[in-house]
Amino acid sequence: MTAPVHASANTSANASGTGSASAPASGSGAAGTDRVATPLRRVTAMLGIPRSRLIAAVAAASATLLSALALAAVSAWLITTAWTMPPVLDLTVAVVCVRALGISRGVFRWVDRMATHDAALRGVVTLRTRLFTALADRPGDALSRLRRGDLLARLGDDAQELADHVIRATVPALVAVVLGICTVLLIAPISPLAALAMIAALVIASALGPLAAYRAARLTEEAVVAGRGAVTSTALQVLDDATSLRLDGRLDGALAEHERAQRAYDAALDRAALPSALAAAVVPVAMILALTGSVLAAGPLWVAGQASAGQIGVLLLLPLSAFEAASALPAAASQLARSQAAARRLVETVGPERPGHERPGARRPGARRPGPEHLGAEHPDAERRAPGTSASAPAQPVASSPSLMVRGLVAGWSPERPLTAPLDLDLAPGARVAITGASGAGKSTLVSTLAGLLAPLAGSIRLDGADLQELPEAAVREAMVLFAEDAHVFATTVRENLRVARGDASDEEILAALTATGLADWVAHLPGGLSHLLGPDGTTVSGGERRRLLLARALVRRAPITLLDEPTEHLDPERARALLHALLSTGGDALLDPDGIVVVVTHDVASLPAGTTVLALPVIAP
Repeated sequence: MTAPVHASANTSANASGTGSASAPASGSGAAGTDRVATPLRRVTAMLGIPRSRLIAAVAAASATLLSALALAAVSAWLITTAWTMPPVLDLTVAVVCVRALGISRGVFRWVDRMATHDAALRGVVTLRTRLFTALADRPGDALSRLRRGDLLARLGDDAQELADHVIRATVPALVAVVLGICTVLLIAPISPLAALAMIAALVIASALGPLAAYRAARLTEEAVVAGRGAVTSTALQVLDDATSLRLDGRLDGALAEHERAQRAYDAALDRAALPSALAAAVVPVAMILALTGSVLAAGPLWVAGQASAGQIGVLLLLPLSAFEAASALPAAASQLARSQAAARRLVETVGPERPGHERPGARRPGARRPGPEHLGAEHPDAERRAPGTSASAPAQPVASSPSLMVRGLVAGWSPERPLTAPLDLDLAPGARVAITGASGAGKSTLVSTLAGLLAPLAGSIRLDGADLQELPEAAVREAMVLFAEDAHVFATTVRENLRVARGDASDEEILAALTATGLADWVAHLPGGLSHLLGPDGTTVSGGERRRLLLARALVRRAPITLLDEPTEHLDPERARALLHALLSTGGDALLDPDGIVVVVTHDVASLPAGTTVLALPVIAP
């Protein structure tokens, strides 16, 4: 006998025999947005680059450009002094210096590249490690609401932008300061006027050029990155779902959407090119200003005999080499804008920083993070408490036979497009519910919301009278398990793949679960039995074997509330019918606790046992 299930308000259910329930389309919710005041500073700190490595990189880069500057000065002195026929030894010393500086520039350039890239690459490895650590600490819905392509672009391209920030922005900016000071100090003793002209030119090159480049990059960066994310997302959609899209007749539309995203991305790149070129023109103009100042200063000095030919040569030729560092500043400013945008997206991805917590990423009030817990696994951070839970008073444990009450629940990925209508549902201990509906009706989204992995757009879910979003994560994971359609099969043994759900499961319990799902013969023929190693992500098992292996996890876990998303997919009709009946039965052949709650997403309504409540979800028009 199936325990009563009550669906009311916007749904109706028939619990006698195989009933039905439907919900009209309406309702949506709103979600808040986390903001961080200084995302670039926070993400840069996540690079974890030691100050000593950064100083070494700046020193090597400065030595490279100072060698070039000294080479230009000595060469200018040598060229303009040679015609005065000084002692040969003087010229020999200058020639040796030119050769030494030419060699040292190459050596320092190699050291510069090694030191800078070593610091940046080590930093991006540390950053990605900390990003994944922070992502593991995120609420379930925070990541679930991100498109896969967008998440891939953030963890890949945006993290790389922060490595480029070190190479193309931080180090060049510091080197430009060092080289500018040294250039002015070298020219000032010869001509204060030329030094003033050089200072003015360096200010123009170091301020106006980068400012123009920064403004241009800020105007175009968001459009460029948004286009990149759209291109990645649409490409992955076509690659992953090409077969189903073709069967549904939507493949041409998906390809057209990808083409539109690519054109928008290309247009954004084109818009960024012209302002960047204008910003790059500032440095040559500043160089002309510095050279003009040197010429105007050198004339009176030469006429008055206050400077030697070598000094005049230095004044005239040094400005041609003094702007090598400044010429990199517009690109550094553009990189700064890209880095700031990338840092904002990464902070949005990992979440706000918790006060007093060193690790990046934080949990929104009442929300929980995804991970092995969707398989029913325990977590080392299970002691976390929901907001308002006292540190001295642990939360009350959930009852062994809990009830689930849903009021006004709207599920979906964005408030603009809810996938379900407001739903009221009462699930008492022993309830058996089958959720049906066409593709796109929101069945998987609904069970993820019921499991607490996706925050409701509207309404509430109460577990034994307590709001699901306010309960500690450990209590929710103890009460329910979600058999997810895309759960991961790990590259380890059959035994450990089931112990992900419950670490203390014995071999007898594991074999019983495998037998219940029809995998006993399969395991018996494996070379190592339960110790047989599976390939990455279940590549060495068939689709049906994978589904039953994942289902065995839920049986090993035996949570009071079990949520199953298409558990019989990829199985032959006879085996699927028998398995579905055993999952929803409360009799002697039941696979799950008769007093527990079982919710199954399925398309096979004809195979449901008598007394199962059917919740039919309509497709809500966008």
